Amino acid sequence: MHFTLKQLQAFVAIARDNNVSRAAETLSLSQSAVSSSLNELENQLGSPLFDRMGKRLQLNEIGHRILPHAVELLARADELERLVRSGEALGNFKVGATLTIGNHLATLIISDFMRAHPGTRVGLKVANTSQIVEGMRQFDLDIGLIEGDCYDPDLDVLPWRKDELVIFCAPEHPLAKRTDITPEDLAAENWILREPGSGTRAVFDRAVAGKLSRVNILLELEHTEAIKRAVESHLGIGCVSRLALQEAFRRGNLVELPTPWFDLNRHFHFVLHKQRYLTHGVKRFLELCQQS
Repeated sequence: MHFTLKQLQAFVAIARDNNVSRAAETLSLSQSAVSSSLNELENQLGSPLFDRMGKRLQLNEIGHRILPHAVELLARADELERLVRSGEALGNFKVGATLTIGNHLATLIISDFMRAHPGTRVGLKVANTSQIVEGMRQFDLDIGLIEGDCYDPDLDVLPWRKDELVIFCAPEHPLAKRTDITPEDLAAENWILREPGSGTRAVFDRAVAGKLSRVNILLELEHTEAIKRAVESHLGIGCVSRLALQEAFRRGNLVELPTPWFDLNRHFHFVLHKQRYLTHGVKRFLELCQQS
């Protein structure tokens, strides 16, 4: 059997996009060249790797089994090439981060990493926890940095660092200067919260379950900054990471509300695919995250 890296690249690109034309764009090749590489690989293996449904290709059982190995072989080949060319096998990779991490931690860590390794390029995708987990499952991302929970059997979830959510309001809000706030007071307020599927929302829902008689959700927003602006505009009270509120608290634009009855502590986590090969660059990036 003599399959080539070009054939594996075509197979992996099509598996990610489920479409030959999009895979061709990703690889900067013609559709006929990508289709030919896939056909050659299937002939070498003696088995189709996709179910054909019109122009759409869906991985079949055999394709699902070999995809992790194909991704690993390509990663090792890329690492070998870089080792020969530059003496350093760091390679390029893509990080997926949830919003709080992506906006307040990941960009700083990536900047430090690229300054230390100027030949390396690190991509960053910022989305909610469920989207980052799906990107890891589909081999679209090399590392996931998440705020929420993940229970996928194909993924390893490793603790990273502690974080804390904070309930807050505008400085002119009636609760801002009170020291005797009760759960009943909060149950009477309108809430501006993250959307379902985000790690922040999952922690909030767990923390208030059984402690608030009701939660009047006025808005569900995908971005922390939008929640802060809505709270500043007196639309209600919010709950996001303390990391995202430090500057607003310092300037006095927002005020923390004491809520000792809620457990709003959480952990950030690394997510790694169990079947994905960790290059030297990915390992170094994880070490830098641990040191940050």
